[in-house]
Order: sequence, then structure tokens, then C-alpha cells
Amino acid sequence: MDFGLSEEQELLQETVRRFVAEACPATRLRELFEGEESIDPALWRGLGELGVLGLAVPEDFGGAGLEVLDLALVAEVLGGGALPGPFFGHALATLAIVWGGSTDQRERWLPKLATGDVIASLAVGEGAAGWDPSEWSVGVEGGLASGAKDLVLSGDRADLLVVGTAGGGLGLIEAGDAGVDASPIDGLDRTRRVARIALSNARCDMLTDGAATAHRVRDAALVLLAADAFGAAWQLLHMTIDYAGTREQFGTPLAQFQAVKHQIANAATALEPARGLFWYAAHAIDHLPERAAHAAAVAKAHLTDRALEVAKECVELHGGVGYTWESDVQIWFKRVLFDRALFGAPDVHRLRSADLAGW
Repeated sequence: MDFGLSEEQELLQETVRRFVAEACPATRLRELFEGEESIDPALWRGLGELGVLGLAVPEDFGGAGLEVLDLALVAEVLGGGALPGPFFGHALATLAIVWGGSTDQRERWLPKLATGDVIASLAVGEGAAGWDPSEWSVGVEGGLASGAKDLVLSGDRADLLVVGTAGGGLGLIEAGDAGVDASPIDGLDRTRRVARIALSNARCDMLTDGAATAHRVRDAALVLLAADAFGAAWQLLHMTIDYAGTREQFGTPLAQFQAVKHQIANAATALEPARGLFWYAAHAIDHLPERAAHAAAVAKAHLTDRALEVAKECVELHGGVGYTWESDVQIWFKRVLFDRALFGAPDVHRLRSADLAGW
């Protein structure tokens, strides 16, 4: 049995990796990280031209008709490049409409989402939690929604919001409509900006199968966060290997010291075997629905924890410079921290996985 990637999937990752390296080198990444703009139009347009934004959109609506695993493979590469932008929220909002939208909703939005002409985001978090559909409290009455959502990725720049509503449903709200107020929040990860969305009798078009789709979208979010953290941690490890090979102590490169070799080897062996967790969880969402929730919870909990451990090791191996604003290490370290916290910390999902396994 072949558990590897197909040639097409390997090509997908290589194509996106090349784009990230050329379109967002370290100098441009630093500009975006320190600047005020949450979206680089050139980067977003480039992802659309590559077809990345329409990977999971059916071919009938202008997309590639691929699966969650393909989205996760892209998320891994974007995490490795710390690419700024709204890919995460946009991908999840797109999946929600693909899985739960009516024919009219799909025809209206999916072609524009596939090209990136419309930027979408998923708005579900409330306060410090609220990631599970059972916790959503935004009320909808007479087609009008009221309430608030926190930590909405690119919420101040999105054109379309897929909002979690009381009872575990999902509704579409156009960000430019009356009754929608978006306030940027100064978050930890400056490669993915967040906002608070306040709704006051905002027009809300409920997804036809939103209640049946909500948990599946939540699971997809966990998988994409795990993949992103995995990619970011591997990039930190490569940066650390390069640094250890050039930084000298007592006239000897750090990489020659046995203790440093052990730290790097331990970090690599802790991270690499976890790759299969997000592959399997992504596959399960499309093909093994009875196992998907458990697999997604395990992937999010384990991978983001391993990624943070590796990130800490990498900061330490950079010495004092690793703790400074001037070092690019902080960009990926904060990305890993954000992935770990968003949609619930590892402890939350370990408890969920235990419940789902019947323990």
C-alpha cells in the first residue's frame, strides 16, 4: 500500500513553494510583517493565478475539484514560507459553501472565490473559545444576524463572511452590508491579521446544509492549522541548521558540537513522523467521515505541540539573537504559537479525542 504523495501532489507543493520563494523573499516578508497592510494584492493575485484558491472548488464552478489533503499540502508550504494573507479563512469559507451551500449560493460565490476576486473568511470564534459549533451564540431572526465574532482572519478585509450561528448553523454575510462592523485586532502573528466582527441586524443568508457542514469545516480547520504548523516548524529547523553551520564559537561552527547535533537530530525525529497525522486526517474528512473528527483532533493536538517544542529548540540554538525583533526566527515562532492556539489548544483536542474514542 502506497502512503506517499502522488506525482501531482508533489508537483503542487513544488509549484507553490517556488511561487512563495520568488514572490515573498525574506525582505518582502519582513516588510509585510512590520507594515500595516494585512493583504498584499500581488501575492493574493498570484495564488489565484496558480489555482490555489480554487483547489477545492468543483470544476463546474471554475475550480480544480481537489480534496482537503491538497489544501493541507498547500497549507504546509505556506506555513514554511510564513506567507502573509487570508488563505486559511478563505479556504475554510470556500469549503463551507462547497459542502453546505445551495445551488444558487454556489453559483453566485464559488467562481469568484476560486479566482480570489472575492475574499472570504470564516467567522466562528467567540471570546477565548467558541470554536465548536455547540458554542456559537450569534442569533438569526427573520434573516438578520446579531452578535459578535472574535479572531476572524482578515476580517477587516474580507468581502464575504461565513458566520457560525446559534444552533451550529452557518450563514453568509456580505461584509459591506449595513450592520457589519469590523475592528482590527493587534494579534500575535502579523502574517495573518485578525479582526473582531460585530453584527447588528446584518442580512444573513443561511447555508442550506450549514448545520450538517459545520463540524466538517471545524475538522478541516484543525487539519490546515496542523499542516501550517508543521511547515513552519520545518522551516525553523532548516534556518537553525544553516545558522549552526555558519555561526562560530571558540573558532568552531556550532554544528560541530555534539550537543548541538543532538538537539537538531532530536527536533527532526520528533517532527517528521508526525507528518502522517495531518495527511491521514485530511484524507479522512473526504473518505472516512466516521474517523475524521478523531483524526483531526489528534493531528491538531500532537502536531502543534511538536511544532512548538521544535520552535523553542530553534530559538535557543540561535542564542541571544534568536530572541530579538531583528531575527526572522520570531516570524515563524509566532506563526506556530498562533496555529497552536487558534481553534483550541492541544489539551482541548486531547480531551475531545479521548471522548470520541470512547475512553
